[in-house]
Amino acid sequence: MSAESGLSAQAEASSALAWAAPDPGALGAALDRAGYLADAGLSTALFLALRLPQPLLLEGEPGVGKTEAAKALAAVLDSPLIRLQCYDGLDAAEALYEWNYPRQLLSIRLAESRGEALTEADLFTDEYLLRRPVLAALTHPGPMPAVLLIDEIDRADDDFEAFLLEVLADTAVTIPELGTVRAAVAPIVVLTSNRTRDLHDALKRRCLYHWIDYPDTERLVEIVRRHAPEAPYDLAADVAAAVRRLRGLQQVQKAPGIAESIDWISALALLGVPRLDADAAGSTLGLLLKYREDHELVRERGIGWLVGASDA
Repeated sequence: MSAESGLSAQAEASSALAWAAPDPGALGAALDRAGYLADAGLSTALFLALRLPQPLLLEGEPGVGKTEAAKALAAVLDSPLIRLQCYDGLDAAEALYEWNYPRQLLSIRLAESRGEALTEADLFTDEYLLRRPVLAALTHPGPMPAVLLIDEIDRADDDFEAFLLEVLADTAVTIPELGTVRAAVAPIVVLTSNRTRDLHDALKRRCLYHWIDYPDTERLVEIVRRHAPEAPYDLAADVAAAVRRLRGLQQVQKAPGIAESIDWISALALLGVPRLDADAAGSTLGLLLKYREDHELVRERGIGWLVGASDA
């Protein structure tokens, strides 16, 4: 692709983004229609990531909606969400590309059976290239940019961070057999971190930053009712209040996130529970808490405390 066509594609993408997200308020309303409730701070951060453009690092406790924010953004833009799930030991090859060796070997054998000779150039072409998430995002043709979700970057190691920093800076990668592949339409990059370790300052400087906190009780009621509309309002309010009490316990190993809250209220609604009481909470506690120690902690405090029936 020529430099002129690359600039044209990027200009077309910028124009499309300006139309899709003219301001943070419009983007927040679009996210709302896509089923994701974002506050003004998050809407602004996502808007700036689109329009500057610049990678966005979202940090927060597990379950506050970091990954869902990227999914909702892709839905709003009607763009593919390309997800790279990070883990300990992830390397550049798994993020970028690899060659389809079985297909190359098959081509060699077919050529030999026909008495033909294949050169190295015949075997290392785009036809045999398996694009992994980062390369797939860089080569997405547009017109809207792909949303590249680099999920739980804190689980990867320092070497992968350094590689990622270079890719984000250049929006290009070099494949020795093919040369440099440069993005015609730069992807929208969203990184998430649960802060299991500190990220390097160099990566943070390259990114916009936003901390997603647990929603307050009123917003949690709105969120869970969005996902479980069959649930009565009073039940949603009871669930949100119980979740708030749990998050106030410093001893709890894993405070319930939004996903657990939605699962809990959906189950309670399915069981026909109109208001949260000790019996209903006690029999469904496994939907909310995933550690035995947390169950024991709540039962020591008393299920009545959890549902607000006592001040114990």
